[in-house]
Amino acid sequence: MNTEEQSLSVDLAAIQEAVKAESAWVQLLRQEIGRVIVGQRYLVDRLTVALLANGHILLEGVPGLAKTLSIRTLAQAIKADFQRIQFTPDLLPADIVGTLIYNPKEGDFATKKGPVFANLILADEINRAPAKVQSALLECMQERQVTLGDTTYPLPEPFLILATENPIDQEGTYPLPEAQVDRFMLKLRVDYPSKEEELAILNANESTAPRYEVNPVITPETIFQARKLVDQVYVDEKLKGYIVDIIHATRDPGSYGLNLSNYIQFGASPRATIGLTLAAKAWAFLEGRGFVTPQDVKNIGMDVLRHRVIVSYEAEAEEVSSEDVVTRIFDSVPVP
Repeated sequence: MNTEEQSLSVDLAAIQEAVKAESAWVQLLRQEIGRVIVGQRYLVDRLTVALLANGHILLEGVPGLAKTLSIRTLAQAIKADFQRIQFTPDLLPADIVGTLIYNPKEGDFATKKGPVFANLILADEINRAPAKVQSALLECMQERQVTLGDTTYPLPEPFLILATENPIDQEGTYPLPEAQVDRFMLKLRVDYPSKEEELAILNANESTAPRYEVNPVITPETIFQARKLVDQVYVDEKLKGYIVDIIHATRDPGSYGLNLSNYIQFGASPRATIGLTLAAKAWAFLEGRGFVTPQDVKNIGMDVLRHRVIVSYEAEAEEVSSEDVVTRIFDSVPVP
């Protein structure tokens, strides 16, 4: 073993110890949220990944699957501010970011900040509002600041937007453009609970006023400390090559022996490469590891790529979804 390999193994051991010690709160957080939310481990873990990786989430799911309750409970458990914005066709950008209000007594303008000035935000049914409102929110996501008049205000940290879309009611909606959808680190699909979970949900909520008591288990400061460690989580050069291969296979499947060219209209962007790496590092942190494995990439890969691979009309005609395409890519690209 040469000197470089020795120092790498020492660094890895140090990172592993630090991650193991620092990630102890993950289990506490899961337990606390689990007292209120039955099932939905998939959603809660991905919300935590987005918090650690400093990303945002687009969520597709039918009404009544505890989307609002999940993010509100998470906000209470990490002692953060929560706001819910219900998107409607008559919503204006000022309803989200805020505006300047004229004060006749003083003869000047006072700043009225909008609901976007919170840590965790639920943008409910984002596709119900027109494009200019969607753009206002997506600008907040990207720039993490809001300009009102001549003054620019930074948004609070941590800052996470969970935007939801209802897959069953498409009438009167404004679909998000692909370029804007790409700004979401993860797109999740939430399904119905199992019979056992639904029975547990019923037992917990069979009263006219169910009480959800959540104790804060960590603070936003804990998230900032964890992010510093997530940045240090080790990704081997071979694994970086594997991630790049996955992304390139969405653009040029033929060079990886995949007969998918007719099904893919647009592949994933370089933003997907960065997002997949950061999400895999955050996933490794959740698992209490200081290094990323190929399985971490596979565990979170579908959520990073399902909205970034745009399928062709031919794929739609043959009922081949972006998820089918991504699954075939993960099954075919050789693992290091």
